[in-house]
Amino acid sequence: MLGEFDIIARYFTTPDSEPPMPGVALGVGDDCALLSPEAGHELALSVDTSVVDVHFPGDAPPEAIGHRALAVALSDLAAMGARPRGCLMALTLSHAEPDWLERFAHGFRELGRRTATPLIGGDVTRGSLSIGVTVIGDVPAGQALRRTGAAPGERLAVTGSLGGGHAGLRMWQAGGHDLADPLLAAYLTPTPQLAAGQALRGLASAGLDISDGLLADLGHLCRASGVGAVLSPDDLPLAPSLDMTLGREAALHAALNGGDDYQLLVSVPDAAWADAQQRCAACDVALTEIGRVAAEPGIRGIPETLQGVGWQHFTGGAS
Repeated sequence: MLGEFDIIARYFTTPDSEPPMPGVALGVGDDCALLSPEAGHELALSVDTSVVDVHFPGDAPPEAIGHRALAVALSDLAAMGARPRGCLMALTLSHAEPDWLERFAHGFRELGRRTATPLIGGDVTRGSLSIGVTVIGDVPAGQALRRTGAAPGERLAVTGSLGGGHAGLRMWQAGGHDLADPLLAAYLTPTPQLAAGQALRGLASAGLDISDGLLADLGHLCRASGVGAVLSPDDLPLAPSLDMTLGREAALHAALNGGDDYQLLVSVPDAAWADAQQRCAACDVALTEIGRVAAEPGIRGIPETLQGVGWQHFTGGAS
């Protein structure tokens, strides 16, 4: 039977053959990890908890669960324009099943390798399946993208496409389990927009990631900046095949309210717009204008039939 320290040693300790990541003085194996912050940078930290059958289906592939747990946490670093330096994981398991752990660890480690985010510490305990991931990054001092700073007249824009996460969840719930489907992949194996977030530093005046739904997250940005917004629903970049899968109105509702997209929403001054688009294109990410920042509070331009509250814990979720 596998114990706590067996699990850590077998699945979550960095092999001796892998060189240490820059800035990581000590990783897994001691009471604390040690980082060496780079001069002239600020640390960015965020924690995200993924709970079985709340944030991911319990019967999802273990590789996807591991990938997703890290990806949604890294999306917060992307939103700030931060570069990942490492992560901590608190893993709670009902039982230790070797095959599940091997596959889960592979999905987690593989995304960590691709994003230069080594696992540098954590904890394993017994209980209902949940994964708490703390990500640590850095950003040049004074250059972090924040929710404050959007000004009237600026362009509102999003990276990538919207609605795929919501549609993928519905697809899984309906019995569609082919991870090659782009909508299902958008839900179970999202890509944190780290490169785009870093590229937009110095150009975007405000930003955040889209996790609770575009309208809900735009509301957060507007309140933090003391502004409003006017959106153009016809300009929303919908996920591939979303129209065909859900129909036009349901597709727009998913893009506006569904959540789980993990794209970036930013406010960009006109003078920086061309550079912002070019920098994102260099990262192979589209940046699409979807509206404008307004002086008056509130979000306008959305028909009442498309309005919802997005994802909220304790209130029944998205609508």
